[in-house]
Amino acid sequence: MLAPPEGSFLLLGPRGVGKTAWLRSRLTDALYFDLLHHETWTELLASPARLDERIPKSHRGWVVLDEIQRLPLLLNEVHRLIECRGLRFALSGSSARQLRRRGVNLLAGRALTRAMHPLTAHELGADFDLVKAVQFGCMPRACTDPAPRDYLKSYVATWLTEEIREEGLARNLGSFARFLEAASYSQGAVLNMASVARDCSVNAKVVQDYFEILEDLLVAVRLPVFSRRAKRRIAHHPKFYFFDAGVFQAVRPRGPLDAPSEIRGPALETLLLQHLRAYNDYGNLGYALHYWRTPQEQEVDFVLYGERGLRAFEVKASERVRSEDFAGLHQFQEKFPEARACLLHLGSRRWRERGVDVVPFADVAMDLETWL
Repeated sequence: MLAPPEGSFLLLGPRGVGKTAWLRSRLTDALYFDLLHHETWTELLASPARLDERIPKSHRGWVVLDEIQRLPLLLNEVHRLIECRGLRFALSGSSARQLRRRGVNLLAGRALTRAMHPLTAHELGADFDLVKAVQFGCMPRACTDPAPRDYLKSYVATWLTEEIREEGLARNLGSFARFLEAASYSQGAVLNMASVARDCSVNAKVVQDYFEILEDLLVAVRLPVFSRRAKRRIAHHPKFYFFDAGVFQAVRPRGPLDAPSEIRGPALETLLLQHLRAYNDYGNLGYALHYWRTPQEQEVDFVLYGERGLRAFEVKASERVRSEDFAGLHQFQEKFPEARACLLHLGSRRWRERGVDVVPFADVAMDLETWL
């Protein structure tokens, strides 16, 4: 994560990625309002104008409003205080849903929007362990807790209760819990709404709403297909991912018929995706993230397109790279010869084959900026 902007900003990210800790460490002179604190929330809910009263006239530092989505009406007051008193606000939020519906547009042009993601391999440095990252993800607590599996299970349960039930986003918590499990089987796969609806015994419209809730709560992303210059029919349904490999692993049910590769492959893809999103946002690189797939099911896991060029990444959860592993990338390069293509694997050797860089996953994760 880069240094804070010069002016007011809104920092969005799922719960648990470290927004509060980052704000406290970077904005040491800030006046801090925690909207998860019941008394603070109740006081400002009753009268948003009290925010002005709580900020001393002599204050020239930052004002932090943590978890602003719990009280979107405060945005009117924030807008006024930016204009009238020249204050700088740092707003954090773990849900875009309430903010989008209740007036975040009021800050348009007056507050930048920034995103925070789970830790990257570069941020972890010598503490980065690929095997552990695939299993438990890169949430700060998951990287430091002596029992990361228990932490992640608790995280999912707490998030399900607090973010879904308390905000009234899903009337039937049981059906939403079944949906989460069904959605986890779609991790890294082309999304089939009808199939997910059958698996969790709700209709397709409800499933569509549930997927939107996951995205609004910043815990999932749907990746669109890359279709520029397409001359033949390609897949048009998005691919689905939970935002963190460890959260995916915590949600995904396991049974005696589940092969480890069925879970490890999507988890490894997720780990790369969370790194791609973090580097793209933190570096303001401007890439749009996609995947690519033909009707013959030749696929490229991730395609990044922007002013900096075209990048294609394929992930293989194996130490051994086979000739058929290059099929999707080579077809993509036939259509887009300007693309820089990279195949990531779990081995230790790196080489170049027919225009494709073959690189160990950990090497790319640790120095992803070089590949973007």
